[in-house]
Amino acid sequence: MEYCRSVPELTEALRGAGYLADRGLATALHVSLSLGRPLLLEGEVGVGKTEIAKTVAEVFGRRLIRLQCYEGIDTNQALYEWDYARQLLHIRALSDREATDEATVDRLFGPRFLLERPLLAAIRAGSQAVLLIDEVDRADDEFEAFLLELLSDFQISIPEIGTVRAEEPPAVILTSNRTRELHDALKRRCMYHWIDYPQAEREVAIVLSRRPGVSEMLAGKVVAAVNRLRELDLAKPPGVAETIDWARTLEFLGEPDLTPQAATDTIGAVVKDREDLEVVQRNLHDVLGTA
Repeated sequence: MEYCRSVPELTEALRGAGYLADRGLATALHVSLSLGRPLLLEGEVGVGKTEIAKTVAEVFGRRLIRLQCYEGIDTNQALYEWDYARQLLHIRALSDREATDEATVDRLFGPRFLLERPLLAAIRAGSQAVLLIDEVDRADDEFEAFLLELLSDFQISIPEIGTVRAEEPPAVILTSNRTRELHDALKRRCMYHWIDYPQAEREVAIVLSRRPGVSEMLAGKVVAAVNRLRELDLAKPPGVAETIDWARTLEFLGEPDLTPQAATDTIGAVVKDREDLEVVQRNLHDVLGTA
């Protein structure tokens, strides 16, 4: 299924939805969508990895299906589960004779009692979906191996029902914050792109795109301050999402400038760690460029 004919066309389509992609990201995304290959995005927290999947779904009118990975996730939680509570209620409503009937038992494990999880939903939706596999680095090696197999053929076998396969595969975007290294086999299956913090000029443009009510002067000061924050020894450096949130907070409070008082009052919009707050407070004038 064709999404866009060229990288510039895709870039403009994303821009129209408020996502400013550089040429590298737009090229990787264009190849991924056009050739039906999963796209693996790595980068720091808050640089727009998850947002690109949401934007692609919005721009092309696809259903966004999100699988949030976490430590201990298994295939049942990602694929499907049986609605045992509903099955039990159904059995209790049957007569003794019906409950032991073979055909009735078979119906208990039919589509009516199947709870669809993200991966099964994506296979069924096929090309009408964008599958976001978020923070895949949080899952374990076994689940990663399962994903590799699934992404190769986009089909699963449900013993009680049969094989379910996608006529056309969904667009697939995986994200990783690199809490652990992913295996080469998964990386080889995907297009790959590293999303770094944007240059200051681009980050200002992103803020103005997302928060049109913010003045260019204020956006510039917020971006400059965030860039200085990233140079400090912080446990959790702020991402682009925090830059936008800080500008939004100042706009909401009617602050026309990033003064030391305004920064002190709103720093919680951009720094989310107690020890980091102490570091920032000690270096506030340097962060604001007023030392």
